[in-house]
Amino acid sequence: MNYRSIADLSNAVTRNLSRIPCDIDLVAGIPRSGMLPAAMVALQRNLPLTDVDGLIEGRLMANGLRPLRRAIRDVRAARRVLVIDDSVSTGRSMLATKQRLASLRGSHEFVFAAAFVARRKGSSVDVYFEEVLQPRLFEWNWFHHGLLAEACVDIDGVLCDDPTPTENDDGPSYTQFLEYAVPRVVPTVSIKCLVTCRLEKYRRPTEAWLQRHGIKYERLIMLDLPDAASRRKTACHGAFKGRVYRAVDASLFIESSHQQAIEIAELAGKPVLSVEVQQMVYPGFGRVLPQLADRTVRRLPRYVRRLQRAILRHGLRFDPPRVSNAQRQ
Repeated sequence: MNYRSIADLSNAVTRNLSRIPCDIDLVAGIPRSGMLPAAMVALQRNLPLTDVDGLIEGRLMANGLRPLRRAIRDVRAARRVLVIDDSVSTGRSMLATKQRLASLRGSHEFVFAAAFVARRKGSSVDVYFEEVLQPRLFEWNWFHHGLLAEACVDIDGVLCDDPTPTENDDGPSYTQFLEYAVPRVVPTVSIKCLVTCRLEKYRRPTEAWLQRHGIKYERLIMLDLPDAASRRKTACHGAFKGRVYRAVDASLFIESSHQQAIEIAELAGKPVLSVEVQQMVYPGFGRVLPQLADRTVRRLPRYVRRLQRAILRHGLRFDPPRVSNAQRQ
């Protein structure tokens, strides 16, 4: 499973700005996801911005007070236009856009681009930033992706915020939280399995909240413990979710806590999307990081000795700080 966050998208744009021709007069994003890289390119290149409909209708977006590098006042003045989408897979969306713009080819020269492509060969764009193979998921569209039909999804921290310490009293404040929590995202496709460490006794208000906000799902699995004190004592959040994920026929778990994501992936042997750090976690992730850190610490003295020799070669004196016995202890 290949995952890209908005930060990854921003980095891809920044690293690949040199691939975009210098004589672009206007950037046009393909709605809606294409407006993300379009805005990033337009800001970094200091160019005017529009969307595909605006391009066809002759509209430019307001640019604020900052003077633009190519300050065109009318779409018709744009000789060369960059038309960009966030990604290209089959190429159908890009082909449809090209067909819509066919009548404008006499007025503009188009450069078609995408931040991410599923394959280099046969791509329907002139410029792309990175190849990201299928299956893939993006931070800005996972809640619309058909993959949710095969996924387990956490509730608190994913679909809504976590309760605050004051709200999490296992009493009236928590009941009010369950009723009035504001959704963070509302998936537009049905989720295979909601897996939450909310207690089983709160099933009815949880189901009511999900129904009220139009969140569709097949199953809701909750933690069957008597109270929040028992949940804190057992500290079984990651273990509970990992066991459920391992048992159900799901290919992805979307989890709010990064530490729990590591534990879930290890127990289930399957990938977990950590919403906290916007990163895909794979089985073995929790074992690899400590090993890398330990290896770095063991090799640190050798790096220091190499640095000392390099400085001496250039005629500079370098004396490592002296450490007393008391400091060593």
